[in-house]
Amino acid sequence: MKKIFTSPWTALVTLAVILFYALQQPTFLESIKLRYFDTLITSTPEQQTTIATVNIDEASLDKYGQWPFSRDVYGDIIKDLYQRDAGLVVWNIMMSEEDRLGMDHKLQEVLREHPVVLPLIGAEETKNSPRNPGAVIIGDHTDKVVEYPGILSSIDHHESLAYGSGVSTVFPEVDGVTRRMPLVIKSGDTLYPSMGLEVLRILAGDPSFQIKFSDIGIDKLRVPQFGIISTDPIGRIWIDHQQRPITYSLTELPETFDSAIVIVGTSASGIANPIATSRGEVWPQEMQASVIATLASGINIQRPDWAPGSELLALVVLSLLLLFLTRWVYVGLGVGIVALAAIIPATQYLYSEYLFLFDATLLLGGLTIILLHAYGVKFVSEFLQKQAIKKQFAGYASPEVVKLLQENPALIKEGQQKEISIVFSDLRGFTPLGESFGDDVKGLTTIMNSYMDAITKPILKSGGMVIKYIGDATMHVHNAPIEDNIHAYTSVQTGMDMVRAVKQFNETLVEKGRPPIGMGAGINTGLGYLGEMGSTARHSYDVLGDAVSTAARIESKCKEYGCVLLVGQATYEKTNNNFFYLKVDDLAVKGKTVGVGIWTVIDEVKDGYYQSQKLHQEMYRLYQSQQFSKAMVICQQLKSHFDCQMNDYYDMWVERCEYMKTQDLPKDWNGVFIATTK
Repeated sequence: MKKIFTSPWTALVTLAVILFYALQQPTFLESIKLRYFDTLITSTPEQQTTIATVNIDEASLDKYGQWPFSRDVYGDIIKDLYQRDAGLVVWNIMMSEEDRLGMDHKLQEVLREHPVVLPLIGAEETKNSPRNPGAVIIGDHTDKVVEYPGILSSIDHHESLAYGSGVSTVFPEVDGVTRRMPLVIKSGDTLYPSMGLEVLRILAGDPSFQIKFSDIGIDKLRVPQFGIISTDPIGRIWIDHQQRPITYSLTELPETFDSAIVIVGTSASGIANPIATSRGEVWPQEMQASVIATLASGINIQRPDWAPGSELLALVVLSLLLLFLTRWVYVGLGVGIVALAAIIPATQYLYSEYLFLFDATLLLGGLTIILLHAYGVKFVSEFLQKQAIKKQFAGYASPEVVKLLQENPALIKEGQQKEISIVFSDLRGFTPLGESFGDDVKGLTTIMNSYMDAITKPILKSGGMVIKYIGDATMHVHNAPIEDNIHAYTSVQTGMDMVRAVKQFNETLVEKGRPPIGMGAGINTGLGYLGEMGSTARHSYDVLGDAVSTAARIESKCKEYGCVLLVGQATYEKTNNNFFYLKVDDLAVKGKTVGVGIWTVIDEVKDGYYQSQKLHQEMYRLYQSQQFSKAMVICQQLKSHFDCQMNDYYDMWVERCEYMKTQDLPKDWNGVFIATTK
């Protein structure tokens, strides 16, 4: 049972929950998806159309007086627009009541002389007499479209004289943003065109638009001269809000509109409300202009019927693949990161090339949750193993240290600041070892006890003090609390003894058929503060200081450099005559601005090592002088030296040189490498 609950495959339960919510389409998920579509739609450059909008703004009210204007003023405005060579005037202002000043006849005279498209509005009941639309309907499933109880139109005399009428009512999404527009609206037994569809019909000179219904809704919609218009089953199109009209104030009109469509509407505060769209708030006439431009230009933004199903299928397939790959920790994580990184570019490509809207948020969110679940379970499982082991090793100290602390409690309570040498060590290869034991936690614990005993013995023997065990890692110090005048030397010697102890321990592991482990250790010398730290409820003896954090970060670089034991600059300077050192780098560890030398120790020095050491020094000199190609050649030569102990380092160094060749380094560069990770 425990094995089941600690398996990454428990993420399948999370996947099932995600799929359930995705199929339910809750409002918050739908809103997230739609906002992502907004980013796709607005990712293309804005296009200024030839359609013009004329806004009745505050300046217009100052010029013409109280709103609404008299109908004779409306007529004068329309005549003026046509005198300025308007191609078609779309009057997006409702006139459902007779003029309060009795000037409707003046507007009617203008409507007889000039083509004008008037608005219709979906309402609770029909008022006035909407025009009978020219629609050819094939099929019986007209109930699948957007429906209103009634249609509000302009007064009958205006409506009958209009060149056309279209529904201007907007249809926001769940988050209040208008992204789609239905092209047909039903009221009673009649199908009315939207404003955009009606204008398209008039532009084409067609007497009607044609609709074919199937059992799922609209199958095809077309204006003969423009061809088939792609809609969803209820007749909606996605609006390309990047199609922006040319906007004018009624008080600042151009000399000519060059036969453009001109849409008149209000924008003055208090008489008009902006509409939220993918590119922000626009006035109703501007939104209608975008709809007309989308239709007239043939832009077909698509959200195919099979898209939601394909997104769910992709989520399932990728989740199963990643869960399978989690058995190889870094492979699964790497593939997962690559998959996540590719999702957004892929959907952006599909939109930019094919105008397909695919939901990246479901895949991004779903896969991220699945990965976090899978690796969270692995982490927790490993963490619990390490915590169970950790309890066995708290408080390791030699009898001499214990006696000293008993005799001098002030060393704990009051603390002390002094120069110390700090050693961090960390086990390598815990995961393969743990996996070899399976559910045998007791057996693993016994092995780890043996490992900790093996590396702790040299520490205690040399007078060092174990500050803490951190899972399978250790931190110990020399020269505290027991005085050690050669603590730098002692720390390096102890580190080498720990390495030898691990080698001997591996012999035992191999004999038992277990995979061998490794260890990395980092040593640094400097000032540290030692004493009791923590809360009143829980506290422990600990050490703080910059030298401590530097030692930890040096240890973290062991794997990167392919070295078992790394020594900081201060420790090296105190012991360079005592051990065989090779310089591995001048490194500014993460969080530092000044570089420090890092060295590795070679044990069991053999004939020829000193000559190889000179060659290594020459390689490093060439690197510092930015002669990277020459340094790489020497690296390849050195791989056969030192009994191949440094091969991983030289491979890494070749990669480093290749990288540095691509960098624009200053002439006075001194070889310091800036680390970007701990």
